Amino acid sequence: MLLRFVPRVLVCLLLPLALLTGCASGQPGPRDSTPAVATAAEPSRAGGPAPVRQSELPAEARRTLRLTDAGGPFPHARDGAVFGNFEGLLPAHERGHYREHTVEAPGSRDRGARRVVTGRGGEIYYTDNHYDTFRAVLR
Repeated sequence: MLLRFVPRVLVCLLLPLALLTGCASGQPGPRDSTPAVATAAEPSRAGGPAPVRQSELPAEARRTLRLTDAGGPFPHARDGAVFGNFEGLLPAHERGHYREHTVEAPGSRDRGARRVVTGRGGEIYYTDNHYDTFRAVLR
């Protein structure tokens, strides 16, 4: 009976240690596998898209930013809706931290793929591919 008990105890003690050692080895873990996103406080991180200056955004994105600064009115009913960050590409925050706003796409009959996502802390992100990638907007 004791011989069956000892290996189980060893596994219970050594497995967590092995997992912790593996995570500290510099190898990417599950949370490290998503692309990094630059923020205004941290202009660039390896693997993430480079930040973009507000002046370099398309004119329609700059217009959307002016509308967000003014608090609206917004052209689309979904503008100002909570952005859930389900993809996990933006820094993690509680639900409701991020809001999304449509960036008009000339010639498009729908909302298109371009969005500005703002955070309660003043952070701004731009995507032109419907949340596949984000670029931090520097003002």
